[in-house]
Amino acid sequence: MTNILEAIVNIAQNPIYTIRSLYSARNRVNNIGEALETFVKDAFVNTIQNEDELEKMRRYSEEFSWLGNQNHPPDIMIKGGDAIEVKKTQTANSDLALNSSYPKSTVQSISKLITQSCRTCEDWTEKDLIYCIGHTTDDSIKSLWMVYGNIYAANHEIYQIIKQKITEGINEIPNVELAETNELGRVNRVDPLGITNLRIRGMWQIQNPRRVFNYLYTPSSNIFELVAIIPTAKYESFPSESKTKVETLGNPNLTIKNVQVKDPNNPANLIDAKLIVFKLTE
Repeated sequence: MTNILEAIVNIAQNPIYTIRSLYSARNRVNNIGEALETFVKDAFVNTIQNEDELEKMRRYSEEFSWLGNQNHPPDIMIKGGDAIEVKKTQTANSDLALNSSYPKSTVQSISKLITQSCRTCEDWTEKDLIYCIGHTTDDSIKSLWMVYGNIYAANHEIYQIIKQKITEGINEIPNVELAETNELGRVNRVDPLGITNLRIRGMWQIQNPRRVFNYLYTPSSNIFELVAIIPTAKYESFPSESKTKVETLGNPNLTIKNVQVKDPNNPANLIDAKLIVFKLTE
């Protein structure tokens, strides 16, 4: 079973950053966002350099239980492992647009935002979530941050409380016809003719991890850099083979440090974590 450590090793051993040109001839990707997501999938299954599409499909099928779409998170689920959400930014420090999906510390099978196919693709109830945030240009990936949701976002109930309060407030508006919806609210037949409906949707954003974790790492002007922040407890749960791979890679451009990060639910608490950085300087 693959994991984030395997992906880090695969990226360090295949330091390709012009990802759109890499995949456009091979997969006919339409944009840099598709190229970024393909690059992340290939990193986890070690097919970055593989041009055999059938072999790539076979490796995806072996390692992943779910490959989603833009409207239904997550983007990727590892069989028996973590979920992955891929986001791209075209400016280094810009906030991430999550649209109607609030930031998540984990992915839960009871979520109304996931599809039934995702819910039943394997036997699961909750998965740790890796946010993979790529800063891209038209052709290249400049940086890739890989951060676990439970050190990035607060617990689900923090966001659900806000959503519930907004919905309750909408429900208190007199003389409106409310409809059942997974959005914040829906008001039907607003006008006297009864021909206008109002959909009320949330548009969530979260700060870029480059800003959230600026006390841990200052981005450089390298051609490409990978920054991964993994809770130590999670790091220790990975197979010894994966930990040995990353710890003995012998690449001078890859470093591993013990750090502490703020608890998203209570910044007075600190959580032990591993900071893994790979830099491509030329």
